[in-house]
Amino acid sequence: MEIKRNVLLNPGPSTTTDTVKLAQVVPDICPREKEFAELMRTLRKDLLKIVHADPEKYTSVLFCGSGTINIDVCINSLLPAGKKILIINNGAYSTRAAEVCEYYGLPFINLKFPVDERPDLAKVEQVLKENPDIALVHTTHNETGTGILNPIREIGALVHKYGAVFTVDTTSTLAMVPIDIEKDNVDFCMASAQKGLMAMTGLSFIIGNKAIVEQSKDYPKRSYYCNLYLQYDFFERTGEMHFTPPVQTVYAAVQGLKEYFAEGEQAKWARHTRVFNAINEGLDRLGFRQVIKPEWRAGLVSSAIYPDDANWSFEKVHDYCYERGFTIYPGKISTTNTFRLCALGAIDEQDIRDFFVVFEEALKATGVTVPVKYNA
Repeated sequence: MEIKRNVLLNPGPSTTTDTVKLAQVVPDICPREKEFAELMRTLRKDLLKIVHADPEKYTSVLFCGSGTINIDVCINSLLPAGKKILIINNGAYSTRAAEVCEYYGLPFINLKFPVDERPDLAKVEQVLKENPDIALVHTTHNETGTGILNPIREIGALVHKYGAVFTVDTTSTLAMVPIDIEKDNVDFCMASAQKGLMAMTGLSFIIGNKAIVEQSKDYPKRSYYCNLYLQYDFFERTGEMHFTPPVQTVYAAVQGLKEYFAEGEQAKWARHTRVFNAINEGLDRLGFRQVIKPEWRAGLVSSAIYPDDANWSFEKVHDYCYERGFTIYPGKISTTNTFRLCALGAIDEQDIRDFFVVFEEALKATGVTVPVKYNA
């Protein structure tokens, strides 16, 4: 089967291999069959290996949905009665966690920092010290709205110093940036299959401390479908999801995981780094400025600022590139007009070189001056 290959430079879903795509073409099967339960059991076990999690201490729990479902699950399931949450917020995805708190009516502190800066650890510690009723702390590893990498290991050490549980949205880093759940002081991390696993949208998973999950059985029940203990317990007793899983998507995730292990953690990160460097080199050559300074970038997302050119049109440049097999993505910063190029998926640096040939053509075809100009 010949499948047209597009290079997706958006922050997920990512470019996939044909073998992952074709892994979905399987005989129909009832997801309550023992064969399928065994497939999910192996998948859950293998997911732990990505973050070097001890299977005696940690578990993984699968959910149907995009990465946001993981934020919802952790926030609503892991807060004991009478306690509150601290959201360390320097971007759109930590803001999403704060919105989850608002929708459930949960007590929380929204500790905001500028989107182009890392959290101030001294301020984090001050809030923890002044609020001993904080039981849960949440932040994002890589804010894909900007590409900033947050210091989760240092934050996690503070969280544990003050006796709280640390949940981290690793949707855009897990299976890309090497993570060690113990060394990085993380209690719960999360991702969805269409990101680092380079599989398909619709399957998400949370990797976390089994003892804390089991303890949460006695916490207030705030959601039925999105309850972590309920899903974990059903998996442990039956080997199945509580509700119908996305069957074909699970097969694709299994194949994606096989390809992850075949490539290897370090080799895969080296490839993403090659791609990221090629993106930055291309942007620099064309004169684009970026939001995040180099030493704070996660190595996965470049957030470029619109040039000061009356002819610049993101939509026109996007459409030119899209028609030629390349997808670029708008930014997610309310105060600055940006677009994003992302180093994830089954791509390598040659794809980026090919992209910049098309991208420069798009700029010239739409009348944008090259190299691009800024007024200040």
